[in-house]
Amino acid sequence: MIAIDNVLVSEELLEEKFVCNLNACKGACCVEGDGGAPLSAEEAKVLEEIRENLRPHLTPEGNIEIDTQGSSIEERWIGETYWSTPLMHKRGACVYAVVEEGIVLCGIENAWKAGAVNFQKPISCHLYPIRVQHLEGGITALNYHRWQVCAPACENGEKLKVPVYQFLKAPLIRAFGPKFFKTLSQVAKDYLNYKNG
Repeated sequence: MIAIDNVLVSEELLEEKFVCNLNACKGACCVEGDGGAPLSAEEAKVLEEIRENLRPHLTPEGNIEIDTQGSSIEERWIGETYWSTPLMHKRGACVYAVVEEGIVLCGIENAWKAGAVNFQKPISCHLYPIRVQHLEGGITALNYHRWQVCAPACENGEKLKVPVYQFLKAPLIRAFGPKFFKTLSQVAKDYLNYKNG
């Protein structure tokens, strides 16, 4: 891990290549998996506040599930509270997922692009395949998550020679600020130059 202030960055984010290829994966990350997208407490609150503005950008079935389950799911585990996006029928696709021309997209992001809301989408979705882990002492760890549904993105990244951190420039800046990304870019350059001799 490489430390930048209070953020620990896995070297895999600098070495591994990744560029989403929606034509190949069809947006499977919004459909596959055992749970919804992780949310912060603030994001859960925002989703409730913008609920009505999102409604026209979601499927009728998604809206019914949100009306039934809520705009987010609150869970407790070992005294900690966690939030996530609900799933259709409590399993399967995210309730915010929509299908356009055979590709699953984020209805929240569609609403954001249309100017209906000021919230782009959950940062956990925006940062994927980076997984954020909050550690003791205010330390944040950024790790690379491998998932078979993203194999086309890995192949595309290798072809285009784009490292994970560069592909995720916009969400990294959104989450940690431009100064952090500038430092990360320099660290990546120095690290790879050293590693490749």
